[in-house]
Formats: sequence, structure tokens, C-alpha cells
Amino acid sequence: MPKPIDELVMEYFKRHPKEELKHGPVVDWVTEQYRKSHPTNPRDPWRAIRKLHQDGTLIKVRKGVYMYDPIRITEVETWDFSPETKTAILKRDGYRCVVCGRGTREGVELTVDHIKPKDMGGTNEASNGETLCTQHNLIKKNYSQTEAGKRFFIKLYESAVAMNDAKMIRFCKGIFDMYDRFGIDEQIQRPDK
Repeated sequence: MPKPIDELVMEYFKRHPKEELKHGPVVDWVTEQYRKSHPTNPRDPWRAIRKLHQDGTLIKVRKGVYMYDPIRITEVETWDFSPETKTAILKRDGYRCVVCGRGTREGVELTVDHIKPKDMGGTNEASNGETLCTQHNLIKKNYSQTEAGKRFFIKLYESAVAMNDAKMIRFCKGIFDMYDRFGIDEQIQRPDK
């Protein structure tokens, strides 16, 4: 299994402990390593650097410059799945995004995400995890799951109207009816009314 972006970032920093490293060369190295096992470039390696800093793993020296110091590393409680749990979730989901079905065979980068967040009582057990491609993970982060779903069905409905696909139009309207019936995401206007 190819290494995730954050592991590649840490590999580079661990090879250069206590050195002040500009993010540009780190990103270049991570991209080079990532391309050895993927047909596309990695998505946002600089964001992985920033997240590792936020987690307390990297020290920000100044803007765009970070350092790894194994002695001074701050132990920050991060709420994440263990590597073993992540692997179990990926295997369970067949190394495919549970939303779109794309996976590593298509060169898609995958993430393991919590179904129910910690602040809503979620746990770090495999049953509370799901495999998402980076695209659907980003959508989920930008919207709640129900909002992301409704926006997805709006796009699907608009495509069905453009293709004059009566069956899909009826299907989407049925989904919108369920949103209305339960009063979910009423702030998002349904496109058929």
C-alpha cells in the first residue's frame, strides 16, 4: 500500500531533524515520492505540513519554514484513528470511497473519516469510520453530511433535467420530498420548486 502524504512529509522531516526547512523543497520531495506509486500528483502536501504543525508534530519557525525536533516535540492529543483501525476501515470499504466508489486503482487518494464527530459523541472505533476520496472528504468538511447529500442530488437533478431523464428526475424529486418531510436542510432551496 502506498504511503499517505502525511507519512511522506514526516519521513522527509525525520531525515532532517532540527533543520529549518522551507515548505517548497519538502513539497517537491513528497510529490516525487508520491508519483512513484500514483499516476497523479499528491493533493495539497503543504496542507499536510500545516496540519502536522497544528497537531504539535512540527514546529513553525516562521511563515513557510518548519522544523522537526524529536526532543522538543509537543505531545498534543489528536483525535484520530490508530493506523491499525485505519487499515481495517480501508479493507472493510474495499479501498474505495463509500460515496463515489473510486479508489486507489483509479489513482484516487483516500482518507479515513469519522462518520459521527467527537463533539457529537463519536468514537475512534472502526464502526464510526468511513473511507472517502479527498473530493468527498472536502465536501463533507464544507457541509454537514445531509447538506452535502442534498447538494449532490441537486446537481444530479440538474443533469437529469438537461438530459431529459424522466426516471432520474422522479428519483431526485422523491429524495427532495424526504428532505421536506423530515424538515432537513430546508435552508437549501430545492431546484424543482
